Amino acid sequence: MDDKKYLKWYNKVGYGAGDVGGNVVYAFIAFFVMIYLTDTMGMNPGIVGTLIMVARIFDGVSDLFFGALIDRTNTKMGKARPWMFYAYFGCALMIVAIFAIPADLGDFSKYAWFFITYVLLNSVFYTANNISYSTLTALITKNPEERVQMGSLRFIFAFGTSLVIQVSTVGLVQAFGGDAAAWRNVAILYAVIGLVVNTISVFSVRELPAEVLYEKVGEDAEEEQEAIDEGAPPLLESFKLLFSNKYYLLVVAVFMMGQLFTAMMGTGIYFMTYVLGDASYFSTFAWAINVPLILGLVVTPFIVKRVGMIYPVNFVGYVIAFVGRALVIVAAGMGNIPLMLAFSALASFGMSPLQGTLNALIAEASQNTYLTHNKRIDGMMFSATSLGVKIGGGGGVALSGWLLAAGGYVGGAAVQPATAINMLNFMYLWLPVIIAALIAFLLWWLRVEQANNKLRQELAENEK
Repeated sequence: MDDKKYLKWYNKVGYGAGDVGGNVVYAFIAFFVMIYLTDTMGMNPGIVGTLIMVARIFDGVSDLFFGALIDRTNTKMGKARPWMFYAYFGCALMIVAIFAIPADLGDFSKYAWFFITYVLLNSVFYTANNISYSTLTALITKNPEERVQMGSLRFIFAFGTSLVIQVSTVGLVQAFGGDAAAWRNVAILYAVIGLVVNTISVFSVRELPAEVLYEKVGEDAEEEQEAIDEGAPPLLESFKLLFSNKYYLLVVAVFMMGQLFTAMMGTGIYFMTYVLGDASYFSTFAWAINVPLILGLVVTPFIVKRVGMIYPVNFVGYVIAFVGRALVIVAAGMGNIPLMLAFSALASFGMSPLQGTLNALIAEASQNTYLTHNKRIDGMMFSATSLGVKIGGGGGVALSGWLLAAGGYVGGAAVQPATAINMLNFMYLWLPVIIAALIAFLLWWLRVEQANNKLRQELAENEK
């Protein structure tokens, strides 16, 4: 356990602000790309869902590839910061391109335009930016308490940005004219904001030198750095180390389920419009969901410090989240919207500790590999963030498209068939409950802190 402080308050805030850039991309895609494609561009949700799912194949390879590249990078800016900085220029360009499909293109060309830009965004630019951003958690501090604080600040910015995107986008699109050009202009606005904030975040922190990071001095630290820079452990060995770490696999699964949950929440724009009968409820529910998340993230570092461990805080939190989402179903059956809002808020508060501690858990998983094999694969380990976000989030958007198509959804129609209404109820009410239960089950087994403490004790005893 390292109790030394490595960061000032402005380093933590600067780091956390980096998720503004990530979420003007991610939240905009997660909550609005499907309705833009179906209702503005007239594209079939089932085909869109299939294209997104195919894109996941490219994503799975690129996540691990960029993780390995980061492990082998050594520049004056560090290992992760240059990737975070330069990759965002591509993110900004691609988010605009996705929402700038020419309206006069033929159907095939529209699908091709979307697929190419979506793959470039997710498989290349967002991957490089997001993995490097997450990897910084392990490279700028070794203090577990600071890592939890960084994670909480990061997701305060993330959910704050997501809230702004959710409550502002529909109004901004209408203000710009409500047509295809309006979506493009909103995308440009978000891209510029993301680019500015990402740049500030990159230059607000510095990575630790090798002698501090690897707990070695002089030639030993240089040899450790050179070994990693020259490709040791080799790529194949890195993959073996990665997939032999059960905690990494559990974190990836948790990330995937969490992003799938978010994608189902993204179908709220359809649920509010066609089930509750008023699209403006989407903003109301966004407040009820995101504000408790942010408040929970504020108190998470204090709760974890008081409890002394991440594991019980996360597990109990998701039990609360499961109960809250189950009660949302009950309230919806009663037709009581205030109760739906209240139980949505309860569920979100229960979810918040996990959001604030995920990066710290990945750092612990990476440390587990170091303690057991004396090898560092931080970049590949933090591919869990991007891999989980894209498989879970992208898969969730794809699933949304398939389910909408299966339910007989008619894009732009004033009234939807009963089958579509039933499907929207299943997607927005029932699927989140199922996903929350699965996450709680996974968290029950994610006891990496206990495993690392045991390994440290064994190593200390062996050195005596």
